[in-house]
Amino acid sequence: MLQGLSHLPFEFLYLLADFVYFLLFYVVQYRKKVVYSNLKNSFPDKSTAEIHRIAKQFYHNLADIIFEILKLGSISVAELQRRVSYQNWELLQEYTNQGTSVIGLSSHAGNWEWELAASTNIFSAPMDGVYKPLSNPFFEVYMRFLRSRLGAYPVRMKEVLRHLVLHRQEPRILCLLSDQIPPRGEIQYWTNFLNQDTAFYVGADKLAAAFKYPVVFVGAERIKRGYYQFTFQLLAEKGSVTNPEDYSVIEAYARELEKWVQRYPADYLWSHRRWKHKRPADA
Repeated sequence: MLQGLSHLPFEFLYLLADFVYFLLFYVVQYRKKVVYSNLKNSFPDKSTAEIHRIAKQFYHNLADIIFEILKLGSISVAELQRRVSYQNWELLQEYTNQGTSVIGLSSHAGNWEWELAASTNIFSAPMDGVYKPLSNPFFEVYMRFLRSRLGAYPVRMKEVLRHLVLHRQEPRILCLLSDQIPPRGEIQYWTNFLNQDTAFYVGADKLAAAFKYPVVFVGAERIKRGYYQFTFQLLAEKGSVTNPEDYSVIEAYARELEKWVQRYPADYLWSHRRWKHKRPADA
């Protein structure tokens, strides 16, 4: 059934997305308290009307993303490339041409699944997408199919180190969604992000220090419905990260992501319980 839906034209899928938006926002009110709380805390200077406008646009975008991800089951490479563009992509290509792998730090902004899928036809190096396995067995298999169908390589979070060691002799691009919240017992770093104490994973610092890889930030912008642009910015030069406990990479990432979220607030995933952990007094 899902594959059958994926073959429908975008025009029809967006009609379905409009209906799903209505259900999410007005009927089910999906995580509405979480969304409004996140927005109010992140933008204390914005008026109630502005927060409401951003929230409504976010739910529109979320409904679109659901069907855009579903479309990965059948979309052609040419069609996806027509809808996704990249700025400063030569930065990564230059490193991989030299035989150096690159760590790309992305986020849940824009359409992160399209970002990975479309990249496979832009770069000559293999694209590795790091992910957390889903608890539902069916959707775990289905999402792996969607992510790998156009050539990307899904890598489980706990298998990243082994994967990098196995492929150390070939240039690859490792993509991480680094805005996810760590489990309470694994938090090693806190910083102020969007006016709130925020915990981040620190794996990027550890990998950059261990393998001497450069690190880039990926910014996402929704150009219009069904069209996205992704921009690459250098966070750390090759070999520049020597002490992972400085957390220089993740701090630079947080600062860049903050700028992009402030610039395109409706494109971010506000339904995620990003701030459910509170910073301990001694942290």
